[in-house]
Amino acid sequence: MTTPFDSTIDDLPDETRRFPRQFARTRRFSLGVPRQFTVSPDGARVLFVRSTSGSDQVSRLWLYEDGQERMLADPLGPGHGNASSGAVPPEELARRERARETSSGVVSYATDAQVRIAAFALGGELWVVRTDGGAPRRIVTAGPVVDPRPSPDGTLIAYVSGGALRIVPVEGAGDRALAAPDGERVTYGLSDHVSAESIGRPRGHWWSPRSDALLVARVDTSMVQRRYISDPAHPERPPRELAYPAAGTANAEVSLHLVRVSGERITVRLPAAAGEDHPGGMWTDRSFAYVVTAAWDRRGPLVSVQTRDQRSVHVLAVDPATGETRTLSRAHDRAWVALRPGTPLRLCSGALVVPARPGGDTQGLAVGGGTTPPGLEVREVLGAVGDRVFFTASEEPTEVHVWSCANRPPEDGLHGLVRVSAAPGVHTASVGGPTVVLDSRTPDGQTVSVLRDGVPVGRIAVLAETPLVTPRAAMLSLGKRELRSRLYLPSWHRAGDAPLPVLLSPYAGHGMQVVLNVRTWWVAVAQWFAEQGFAVLVTDGRGTPGRGEAWEKSVHGDRLTAVLEDQVDALHAAAARYSALDLTRVAMRGWSFSGYLAAAAVLRRPEVFHAAVAGAAPADRRLYDTHWEERFLGHPDVLPENYERSSLLPEASGLTRPLMLVHGFADDNVAVAHMVRFSAALLAAGRPHTVLPLSGAGHLVTQEETASNLLLLERDFLKKSLRS
Repeated sequence: MTTPFDSTIDDLPDETRRFPRQFARTRRFSLGVPRQFTVSPDGARVLFVRSTSGSDQVSRLWLYEDGQERMLADPLGPGHGNASSGAVPPEELARRERARETSSGVVSYATDAQVRIAAFALGGELWVVRTDGGAPRRIVTAGPVVDPRPSPDGTLIAYVSGGALRIVPVEGAGDRALAAPDGERVTYGLSDHVSAESIGRPRGHWWSPRSDALLVARVDTSMVQRRYISDPAHPERPPRELAYPAAGTANAEVSLHLVRVSGERITVRLPAAAGEDHPGGMWTDRSFAYVVTAAWDRRGPLVSVQTRDQRSVHVLAVDPATGETRTLSRAHDRAWVALRPGTPLRLCSGALVVPARPGGDTQGLAVGGGTTPPGLEVREVLGAVGDRVFFTASEEPTEVHVWSCANRPPEDGLHGLVRVSAAPGVHTASVGGPTVVLDSRTPDGQTVSVLRDGVPVGRIAVLAETPLVTPRAAMLSLGKRELRSRLYLPSWHRAGDAPLPVLLSPYAGHGMQVVLNVRTWWVAVAQWFAEQGFAVLVTDGRGTPGRGEAWEKSVHGDRLTAVLEDQVDALHAAAARYSALDLTRVAMRGWSFSGYLAAAAVLRRPEVFHAAVAGAAPADRRLYDTHWEERFLGHPDVLPENYERSSLLPEASGLTRPLMLVHGFADDNVAVAHMVRFSAALLAAGRPHTVLPLSGAGHLVTQEETASNLLLLERDFLKKSLRS
């Protein structure tokens, strides 16, 4: 069957017609996927959250033990009353937005050290359940509960309510505050916006291994600019206030405190600034503005801090008796020090696991006295069992595997480097004792395998729906930079058919790849657009992860030029190889960074790109947050030219191609002000464009009708634009 570009949705096969609704109903095929695995130290028990099907939006807490799954907590089951429908505290809503949480119910939990008791919040209420039997039990608290965490010995629960860090015995009596707010805009035990959104530190309190104290973050946002997010569709509702530090403005003041269960409190004496070895630049700020990580292991609290200009990171040991700190490791870079998730990690031997450059441009890992080999690009440290470290790394950018290695101090260094995962794809893992829970995404879908001593002993069910469209991608390496790309053609297209209009659908921004050897939601969306009559090209260019330090930092000082150049190069290289691509009809679509890139494509290269859909595009780089934007562009008052060349507003008068701007009014990550200011600049220049506002939608569009119809509206706009 040959489907012409001018067909309507009703002309397409049933599976293709029904895909947008499936995509929205399954929340991008995320429902029914097990996640947040916790493995007990003996490897016998695995906890996780998952809904009961690929369309069930309520997550439950599950236990895998002895080869069997058992539901521990069902928010809709007997005994929970109306907890699952209760009011969720604003702090928890903010945490879920930072985590891009798409479900309700038990969306997070924490356990004691032996994974015998789990605590979670439902509708602001505190619940606990034992993993060795018994029904979930509600614990009465002084107020709505956020981020409950059992002590390692399982006798106490720490939680945050009303900005105060509180503890309550698991038996339920004696709730009391350990650290109460000492200012109107002060909280204890929570993260701040920048730490959660851009640094990757969602937590604000950590138990000591002896259960007698906590390391607690105090956050003061009194100096941070306020934003007010409202929904024009509901003018009767008050706006939501958000402390949001835009580039060049004041950050929240974050300090750390050692708070004992007995009530004593010691301030951690964090260093004020980096020393003379800090690299200079056009803009230099040596002050330690960011608490990047915090933990408390058997040797004491371990903290890492980063300077405001992000060129230095220090790893600090904290004396739990005095709060004094001692520097264990320093890292410097003239662009920015890349933060590797899971680092620093301190092993039982005291050896430190930190990022390293073992040779060439590889981003590797230092484990005690040894380093990972050159050519193995480390992505994340997953944890350790004894002195064996588990981490993810790539030999080829389109695949990520789980590896492990052992540290043999003092002089022997790194030993026993082993690749744990085998199948082509993207893998991650959780570990405990002899057990590895291997979470694998491959071209055939997703599986979760349980390995014990390296031998598969079972599986945890993945209940996600299978996309109604079957991806058919050609795996490509294009141009002189060997740009990793995927080309999706319609299933009905045959050699000799008329050339197809081309749709570029990348992400192409820092921190995320979409050209991976997996079947996932964006692969299905690309194939769905192909079935509409497009040749869909997806490319990861400079600035994306997985190809070394220089590749990732090539966007320093300029967010757009190299990135757009790579998209154009990939397009032309693909067209030279495939006659099915019609270069007289080319469009780009995207969301967030790729929405920004799509708009830039029609502004800067209208001879190449003939239409664009720009969703949630951060058009004015000065409006984005400090840590994320200053990493690339520096301080806007010192380096305004970087922001000028990387923002879209100054180029609005150059628009000559059809452009649709899409934005959610409730987006607190990329504020709707980006779209409004960009649209106003286009209007002032007399440039026609289309605006599609999404009432009630955040940065991640989860409303079923909106998400489903958005795909159709994008398709219709692009088809209409490329016909004219």
